[in-house]
Amino acid sequence: MTALAVARFVGHLATAGFFGGLVFVAALWPAGAGDRRTRALLSVAVIAGITSSLAGIGLQGASAAALPASAATRREVVRQALETHLGQLWAVRALLWVLAAVVLVAVLQGAESAVGSAGWRLGALAVGFGLLRASGMSGHAGDTARTGWSALADMVHLAGVTTWVGGLAVLLVGLLPRRQPAELAAVVPRFSRIAFGAVVAIAAAGTFLAWQLVGSVGGLVHTSYGRTLLVKLVVFALVLGVASRSRSWVAHRLSLVASGTATTVRPFMYSVAAEVVLVLVVLGAAGVLVTASPGR
Repeated sequence: MTALAVARFVGHLATAGFFGGLVFVAALWPAGAGDRRTRALLSVAVIAGITSSLAGIGLQGASAAALPASAATRREVVRQALETHLGQLWAVRALLWVLAAVVLVAVLQGAESAVGSAGWRLGALAVGFGLLRASGMSGHAGDTARTGWSALADMVHLAGVTTWVGGLAVLLVGLLPRRQPAELAAVVPRFSRIAFGAVVAIAAAGTFLAWQLVGSVGGLVHTSYGRTLLVKLVVFALVLGVASRSRSWVAHRLSLVASGTATTVRPFMYSVAAEVVLVLVVLGAAGVLVTASPGR
């Protein structure tokens, strides 16, 4: 994976961790806004988002000039990158992450009261939409014959991934370690339903985008882009298998999860952790696909 693909991977991960995490907290677990581990997760996501976006400007310029990644800090490389569409998108993302930091500060100061306010939710939604749209504009949705539908599908795809991955992260890092029976009983089943809807949206939108970009079964086999996409699809299928097992486990053993004891929560935590690891592989493949040409 190139340095530019790594920057994209970190950016996607930061977006998912922060805004997917905020969706989880605001919609399912408002008390999580005061949880120390959850707040740390959100803070790390913002720092990673700002860092990856700033690095992406120089790396985009170095890549366009066929220079090594070490040239990304040169002033002329950064200047030339900011004159290009992709370089400007990296800069826009950096500015959006600064606004995300403002959203985070409100959470750190107001905790549950902040995430419950209409003004905060509107601001967080606006910044999240901007980041998702900026990420989509740097992808290949505009290279298809149906650019409008592809852009919409890309937005749905990214929103689904963000909601799912960020929710998993907060579930694993923040909610489950607390082992609070009332919280587990109230939040886990609701997130299971939301995650299922997100996965359906990801699969539907991803299938449409894949067909628009590859165009044929042969394209999946005879191009490096198609082969990378196949790897992503195979890993995604594994994720679905793990997620289905977690969902079934919750449906049949919710009373045990809600007991909050280590012996009953730990197997579920292992399943969620495996799901997160596989999703990271999918996001890594997505980072490679964005920097690759669909025709190659």
